[in-house]
Amino acid sequence: AEALLAAEAGRLREALPPRCRLVALDERGADLTTRALAERLRQWMAGGEDVAFAIGGPDGLAPQIKAAAAETLRLSSLTLPHALARVVLAEALYRACSLLKNHPYHRE
Repeated sequence: AEALLAAEAGRLREALPPRCRLVALDERGADLTTRALAERLRQWMAGGEDVAFAIGGPDGLAPQIKAAAAETLRLSSLTLPHALARVVLAEALYRACSLLKNHPYHRE
């Protein structure tokens, strides 16, 4: 498993844009509300940062990717399959962006 994680970490690093803010997604990461995620997005956009979210495979993220991440967030306390985590992340980002644009998509 360690060799697979290391190989995956190498491919992930190669795919990252230069000087981007890496955010690792892990079930042990910080738990944000939608409003808190929207505020984080606002800060990243104001700073002109490119942001890359790293979702681990079946064995999670390699320790070197977690260490390189500027921060670690979680989408859920549950362990999610990779494909479902991508959908949940996309929806969370869409919802957070809708808050920033004062769109009525998000309801509390």
